[in-house]
Amino acid sequence: MTTMLEVARRAGVSKATVSRVLSGNGYTSQETRDRVFQAIEESGYRPNLVARQLATKNTQTLGLVVTNTLYHGVYFSELLSHAARMTEARGRQLILADGKHSAEEERQAIQYLLDSRCDGVIIYPRFLSVEQMDEIIEQHPQPIIVLNRRLLRHHSHCVYSDQRVAAAAVVDTLVEMGHTEIAFIAGSADSPTGLERLAGYREALARHGIPVQEALIAPGKWTPACGAAAVSTLLTRGASFSALIASNDDMAIGAIKQLHEAGVSVPEQVSVVGFDDIALAPYVIPSLASVKMPVTEMIQETISRLISMVEEGEPEALPTFNGKLIRRGSLKRLLA
Repeated sequence: MTTMLEVARRAGVSKATVSRVLSGNGYTSQETRDRVFQAIEESGYRPNLVARQLATKNTQTLGLVVTNTLYHGVYFSELLSHAARMTEARGRQLILADGKHSAEEERQAIQYLLDSRCDGVIIYPRFLSVEQMDEIIEQHPQPIIVLNRRLLRHHSHCVYSDQRVAAAAVVDTLVEMGHTEIAFIAGSADSPTGLERLAGYREALARHGIPVQEALIAPGKWTPACGAAAVSTLLTRGASFSALIASNDDMAIGAIKQLHEAGVSVPEQVSVVGFDDIALAPYVIPSLASVKMPVTEMIQETISRLISMVEEGEPEALPTFNGKLIRRGSLKRLLA
């Protein structure tokens, strides 16, 4: 097995210099670092990670907790892809832990990452309450950042987009375009994001003086099939609507298909708007109007913020990231 001393001899430097290059502590010139890394590659040297972690008190790893019920979605795929690439670009490893199906299992996943000596942890919560996450942050010295939820006591430890405001803005746009009968397909009943979007819909209607009709609200669970089923439910109720908001794009696409099969034209008779602006949205017929959530920007800020907290300490609170409605063919002004 190749030793650090052999790497030093091959690179023409001292063993202490190799140690400084690997730990990142102390100054070494770029030329010296290049020689050391070339020698490591040529020799096949693998540093003792445990010893290195004990010496530097740093594992160069970041943890991410996500419940497995979110793994199948396009939104999560985008989130994980960006997180992995950005972590790699910062010279660190990303470790994923499954939050499974309850608040206690999410808590166990967090503890697993902390016990594994991750330098910091990102939580994309499904079951833990805001109060519980605030308590977890207070109980542990490692920095923890909560993604997509607004904390009450630790504003610098959360990166989020205001889902309620985003949904209300869609209603505002539809009302400005002449729509007053606006249906809504909700997300899963246990989803904080889904509940916030539904709340924004209700609040915006009330602000415009439009009564909330419960018959215009249908349940959903994020899939195209659920979107189609929700439209069937609305039509069976005999509900009249000129616009439909779905809590995500998958359900919006299912809704458009079901409306077509029921002989309802989109957007001539019903305008449809989704959330998340998935890659498929511009390519369905008609192209889907959707609220683009700033996933890339949020992940970039989360990784940068977490590393900054690991290296420098407590940062200041962040502004909210805002969604933006992308208008496409499924959205049409209602003619008077």
